[in-house]
Amino acid sequence: MPRPDQPAPTRRRFTFTNAQGLSLDGALEEPAGGVRGTALFAHCFTCGKDVIAASRIARALAGHGFAVLRFDFTGLGNSDGDFANTDFSSNVDDLAAAADALREDGRAPVLLVGHSLGGAAVLAAAHRIPEARGVVTIGAPAEPDHVLQLLEGAVDRIEQEGRAEVNLAGRRFTISRGFLEDLERHSLAARIEALDRALVVMHSPQDLIVGIGNAERIFKAARHPKSFVSLDPADHLLTDRADAAFVAALIAAWGERLLE
Repeated sequence: MPRPDQPAPTRRRFTFTNAQGLSLDGALEEPAGGVRGTALFAHCFTCGKDVIAASRIARALAGHGFAVLRFDFTGLGNSDGDFANTDFSSNVDDLAAAADALREDGRAPVLLVGHSLGGAAVLAAAHRIPEARGVVTIGAPAEPDHVLQLLEGAVDRIEQEGRAEVNLAGRRFTISRGFLEDLERHSLAARIEALDRALVVMHSPQDLIVGIGNAERIFKAARHPKSFVSLDPADHLLTDRADAAFVAALIAAWGERLLE
């Protein structure tokens, strides 16, 4: 839990420009007291910065004294661009651009936190953010091509037609052949092995979207210092407020120790 004497955090809009010159929309949670460090949060596939897990964890971390930036990847939420023209590489580029913007604002991120595919993205982006001392993954796949399982029977249609609409969590998204090809080009194993930063892998054994075996693969590929935290009995999206609070408290305690 946040310290009893910690004033309520504030939130302000934080916009920045990505490598394509598009404006990306973010929310910066700031502690009212002293800032221990800044964290950069990457949301799950197609979710957006205001998904429950991102907003609750960011707010709770701010209550523990960390400034937290969460933002909409290109083509999602209030950010500019067309989602159909994005891929995993563009997500990684967006994270690097967010870190650049924070650096220019005088608060380069010391912690990188990624949920689901966002966890894979922070692992891939970490080497481009030299100030980052630690990386946290939450329910992350060991490889980005895990999202192909979410596309059900649409993969063949996408490959044949060049792009197709798919239904993801009740919403329609256009997925391109380039998106599939980009996933196949990425291999996280080498990035994880060469991470050269402290790592915490958080995953629930009850995760029905990204199986717990992914956490095992990430953990085994990484070098020390590394830790694993079981999020039993949380679901993949951390829809229970208590689970998000638990995750934030652990990240804050670990992050504070890391900064010391």
